[in-house]
Amino acid sequence: MSFTGKYELQSQENFEPFMKALGLPDDQIQKGKDIKSISEIVQDGKKFKVTVTTGSKVLHNEFTIGEECEMEMLTGEKVKAVVHLEGNNKLVANLKGLKSVTELNGDTITNTLTMGDLTYKRISKRI
Repeated sequence: MSFTGKYELQSQENFEPFMKALGLPDDQIQKGKDIKSISEIVQDGKKFKVTVTTGSKVLHNEFTIGEECEMEMLTGEKVKAVVHLEGNNKLVANLKGLKSVTELNGDTITNTLTMGDLTYKRISKRI
């Protein structure tokens, strides 16, 4: 199953408490909570390029399944991570105490971030 495509954020759960726990300032959280972000994924075999545009903020990460890479977190911090593919539709990564699971079902991508007992969920649809 190919992840390639553009996806628009449809809904999110627990945005504010999760961003607070990550240490983002309140003004950034307030600005970011109502902005519809666009994710663009380009998959070439095991190589991925992911660009998430939220207002004027652009987060760009590239990785190859099973290989260590440097990824930029929501806070701007860069961390080393390895992304694994589970089945043919689920990308899983652990970033400095944060677990990211991105699951593709048809035209819907669900991204779940978990840190301790706090979970932040984003649902995006292919556009």
